[in-house]
Amino acid sequence: MTDTPDPLASFCTALPKAELHLHIEGSLEPEMMVALARRNRVAIPFRSVEEARAAYRFTDLQSFLDIYYAGADVLRTAEDFHDLAAAYFDRAAADGVTHAEIFFDPQTHTHRGVPFDAVVSGLLAAAGAAEAKHGMSVFLIMSYLRHLDEEDAFATLRMAEPWLGDLVGVGLDSSEVGNPPSKFARVFAASRDAGLKLCCHAGEEGPPDYVRQALDLIGIDRLDHGNRSLEDPVLVARLAREAVTLTVCPLSNVSLRNVDTLAVHPINRMLDLGLRATIHSDDPAYFGGYIAENFRATAQARGLSHGQLVTLARNSFLGSFLPDAAIARHLAALDAFAAGAAAATAT
Repeated sequence: MTDTPDPLASFCTALPKAELHLHIEGSLEPEMMVALARRNRVAIPFRSVEEARAAYRFTDLQSFLDIYYAGADVLRTAEDFHDLAAAYFDRAAADGVTHAEIFFDPQTHTHRGVPFDAVVSGLLAAAGAAEAKHGMSVFLIMSYLRHLDEEDAFATLRMAEPWLGDLVGVGLDSSEVGNPPSKFARVFAASRDAGLKLCCHAGEEGPPDYVRQALDLIGIDRLDHGNRSLEDPVLVARLAREAVTLTVCPLSNVSLRNVDTLAVHPINRMLDLGLRATIHSDDPAYFGGYIAENFRATAQARGLSHGQLVTLARNSFLGSFLPDAAIARHLAALDAFAAGAAAATAT
């Protein structure tokens, strides 16, 4: 007897979409962590894949970051970063992702003595292979770690200078509370001057004021998370009026206790308020699901319609850093998919 396919899961998987909020280090599955530890002769506190997977438990953002940074220690060479990214691109392609804009955290690696060039060259090699293998376009976004100081971020920007033509933007991640966007206003201005787009994690655990700082002091092109914006109606109205893209990560929100359960996730409210909300996987190896599972689980818990799911996918392309002509092609493919799905449902 074969399992009956889940129509909702099939729709969410086949739905063409862009992934805009994915930390490549957060796609490090326990199997790869153990394999890379052996390859690089790195000691890790786990005797097996099962022990490593059991350690992927946390109660808030900081406890997650502790295991996240410990796991990243197995990444040492360009080959490691290639293999990590290639595994993610294979999963993303199977999940209907046709364009990906992925974050990487160079300071996590350069502080351990891993050359910046090894990180970027490995990721770029995997991105080129993904385009050839899956027809997927890939952009890289370099994130600054907000628990470090701005001078450290400036040093990272200087390391990136030979690679600026291969990067589309910069972001800001790591421990949010106590590290407001204002702390990095100068390095973001320098990044903008270098031709990079600007993203910022804000309003995940930090207050709505952090979102306002990201808008006013940083001048962001895209807002990562942004859930706590909903606490401020004036801010919500501004985000809607300015069509600011919010890269929302439902399974991450629940795992990090920012939302109690998916059943009360605010994604419906965001859409109802006219926000350009999108759905992504954040750190899927740690949070229990890649992008299609985020779509499916959220749709099931919140009763999202096919139309709302298509809107979320549409928003992901509109919020991407692709040129307009490429966005138009992706939207045409999405419209064709939606029309075909509607016709199949009707018959």
